[in-house]
Amino acid sequence: MTRLVAYGSKRGSTREVAEALAKKLAEGEREVELRRAAEVEDLTPYDGVILGGSLYFGHWHEDAVRFLAKHRRELSELPVAVFALGPKTAEPKDLAESRAQLEKALQKAPEVVPSLVAVFGGVIDPTTLRFPLSRMPASDARDWEAIDAWADEIGSTT
Repeated sequence: MTRLVAYGSKRGSTREVAEALAKKLAEGEREVELRRAAEVEDLTPYDGVILGGSLYFGHWHEDAVRFLAKHRRELSELPVAVFALGPKTAEPKDLAESRAQLEKALQKAPEVVPSLVAVFGGVIDPTTLRFPLSRMPASDARDWEAIDAWADEIGSTT
């Protein structure tokens, strides 16, 4: 069987985290498949799911939300881990606010109970944003050591 790492990413930073998770998980004994959440039609080939999405203005990426809604029955019977990227800093207050936003999104499918939930700092690349957001300072608050450690944790639980 295979683990699925599915993601919703608007500008690529969440995809990069999903790729890093998939690569780390593939170092174990099981196979890992990395796919955009919007492209997944069937979960029967998978024995576990890692679902990630970016947070924008208080909302989890719509591809992750749709994936959760579409596959809620199957996800209620599989090991599931969930992550989000969002805050522009990795400060505890910003991470907590983003965690609350993710928890709100997960409440829409109460039958899905992730074994692990994580929020990591996000990326701001002003060159990809429209005015006035293009005036924000560039930042990358992803903590790659924490992401790597979370992948290890997933490996032992899903």
